[in-house]
Amino acid sequence: MSETAAEAARPTTPQNAFRGVLGRLNLSTWAGIAIVVLLVLAAIFAPYLATHPPAKQSIMDQLAPPGGGYLLGADQFGRDIWSRLLFGARYSLAIGLFAILTALVIGSLIGMTAGYRGGRTDILLMQVMDVILAFPSLILGLALVALMGATMTNIVIAIAFTATPAFARIARAAVIAQRDREYVQACRAMGFSGGRILFRHILPAILPEVMVMTSLWMATAVRTEASLAFIGLGLAPPTPTWGGMVREGFENILSSFHLALFPSLAILILVLAFNLIGDGLRDAIDPRLKDAS
Repeated sequence: MSETAAEAARPTTPQNAFRGVLGRLNLSTWAGIAIVVLLVLAAIFAPYLATHPPAKQSIMDQLAPPGGGYLLGADQFGRDIWSRLLFGARYSLAIGLFAILTALVIGSLIGMTAGYRGGRTDILLMQVMDVILAFPSLILGLALVALMGATMTNIVIAIAFTATPAFARIARAAVIAQRDREYVQACRAMGFSGGRILFRHILPAILPEVMVMTSLWMATAVRTEASLAFIGLGLAPPTPTWGGMVREGFENILSSFHLALFPSLAILILVLAFNLIGDGLRDAIDPRLKDAS
């Protein structure tokens, strides 16, 4: 009996949890991963790929069309669009990454605690999360940034705050599905603490589901940051952000549509890539969802 309990209580490693998932990823998912990797590399090596300093202005080259000395043209201040796209990718990816990682950690802790303990703790924590979920994420993020100020830290906090309830709910549901299984009961019978059961045994089992939510909310974070910048609540100029570039481009949309076109395409491609990754991970975790659709 003790050997059976010990074997059942042996923790599942994250490597084992993801090995089967990675083997079932489809081609579109790998395409999404490749796009994200390329954009990350472009952001990292932006100083080497940029043809001009992103904030350098040239009055003689205002609204220059694509080609010549400017690969994607120049904006109304004569700044190189290609260079600003590369450096803008740093801010879009960094804000999305830090915001979603913050929401992932805080939301997962809340959800795991609520799901494992149940009772009043579960009710109280989930009611708080439901109150936050009652507000549209963009409107709530807009209100928070307007109150705190449009700095990079505040934008990260605002986006993380809106995303935390989603991670809490997915983690809670996954923990509830695991907490009464045999390996968890074996851990309790062996006297393991609740923290050890949660983080060494249950957490690896729910990681794939949490990672699906992470990739999907990365797309939401990028859209939210771009939306905030578009309405004037993003990082202050001359910091290059994709949403800010779209906003500036709309001032000359009739004469120089490429000013708004290229940053819009960048946002579209990045959001599409994260959605492809999220959908592929979801289908790999539960192939029945793919067959049902």
